[in-house]
Amino acid sequence: MYADLMLQEWAKENVLRAPSMKNEPAFYRNLERALDVRRQENSMIGFKPRWDDTVLDFTTCDVLSLNRTGQIREAFLEELARYPDFHLGAAGSRSQYGNYDYLNEVEQEIADFHGAESAYITATGFLANVAALSGVPQPGDAIVYDELVHASCHEGFHLSLAEHKLFFRHNDPDALREVLIKLKKMQPAFQDATRSILLCVESIYGMDGDECPLQELVDVLKQEFPLGNAQILVDEAHSLGIIGERGKGLVSMLGLEKEIAIRVHVATKALASAGGKILAHLLHSMTYLPVLGIILCNNTVRYMLFNHARSIIFSGAPSFAVVASIRVGYKFLMNGESQEAQAQIQRNVRHFFETITSNAIWDEAVDSGLLSIPILEDWEERDFHSHIVPLRTRTKHEQYLFFHLLLNNINAYPMAFPVVPKGQPRMRLVFHAHNTFAQVEKLASTICDWAREMLEIENGDSEKMLPSTTRQAYAKVAGFRA
Repeated sequence: MYADLMLQEWAKENVLRAPSMKNEPAFYRNLERALDVRRQENSMIGFKPRWDDTVLDFTTCDVLSLNRTGQIREAFLEELARYPDFHLGAAGSRSQYGNYDYLNEVEQEIADFHGAESAYITATGFLANVAALSGVPQPGDAIVYDELVHASCHEGFHLSLAEHKLFFRHNDPDALREVLIKLKKMQPAFQDATRSILLCVESIYGMDGDECPLQELVDVLKQEFPLGNAQILVDEAHSLGIIGERGKGLVSMLGLEKEIAIRVHVATKALASAGGKILAHLLHSMTYLPVLGIILCNNTVRYMLFNHARSIIFSGAPSFAVVASIRVGYKFLMNGESQEAQAQIQRNVRHFFETITSNAIWDEAVDSGLLSIPILEDWEERDFHSHIVPLRTRTKHEQYLFFHLLLNNINAYPMAFPVVPKGQPRMRLVFHAHNTFAQVEKLASTICDWAREMLEIENGDSEKMLPSTTRQAYAKVAGFRA
């Protein structure tokens, strides 16, 4: 059973190691001491075993199910067959030998699909954000960002030459305006447009599943900086393939292609491209390939990246096989072949909301503060839903709920500080095209069964201090360590 494999790995990874390393070099002993801090809290991040299709999947990035169904693999192999003489490696960076015709063609296809002037494929989505934020803002410029932007953006902030780096309250246009007015008062160069501002947001926030009020943010920027020296970077990692006509993303859905300076997409979430499972079959390698990033921008920004973003300048170009996997993933969107999967995700999320809110225990669980889903408000009136649903609970309870789902053969991961803000732990539920209504119903009923038991414990109706599945999980872990 997958639960046993997971708990066995968890038990092994959370055993303290520093005390047994007295005779090892101090360098490694010091590192293990640092890791032991996490092990003491049972919060060590480990290498999870891969599960088979019998486990109910509410966590993977394969949201359109192109990987699970084998569609992306078949299309990928057909694409390779059309180019039997391809060179596997790029053999250099883009400024040297690595800039080949096929790569340029695919980038332009992607740019045209999204209504952008150009596209640039990067080694990872993480590095796409790092490249844009470290390579585009100039000395004296400012970066303004939503407080919940991805960790990759924060890495870019650290490397950026921008003089000012200010955040605003999540999804709050008024808070953004306050920060922009503050910047104008701090530095007249922003008022006269001799210095620039780059606003950094996500289209769909990966831990909260909520949509950026992008049109309102665009309006605020235009009102405060009519000369156009304030522009926007939108991380669309969680909207590609999910939102808009043919899954083009939030920017295209809102018709804001001309208003957004930089868009960042990734190819290994909805598109299931460039993952190790596809290329391992071809290359007889178990190496996991990166989550390739795609930067959409105009040629001015593209050349700025090419000349000032060190993560691009000093990186090799992607190989033919990697670019081919991206191309075939995009073909599913371009040809409309993914639209039914896109629609099924919407049906699944709606069915989950309807099922869980109609359960007899749900209202009590919400009223007591045990569970909540922030994006539930007005869900029946919304035109579309994110595939990411945050199920918030109390501190430490996310671990209890994880065990409960795991022992019921359901895989969804708990999220806690520092991945999410302190005091806001949650289960991050991800819905896919391959999830059936029966699976969605099982997920909802299993969550509510756990909530019922927790409420009995909290109300003093049970002599136990921990829910039954948590006790079972701890017993299994103790057995594995014995």
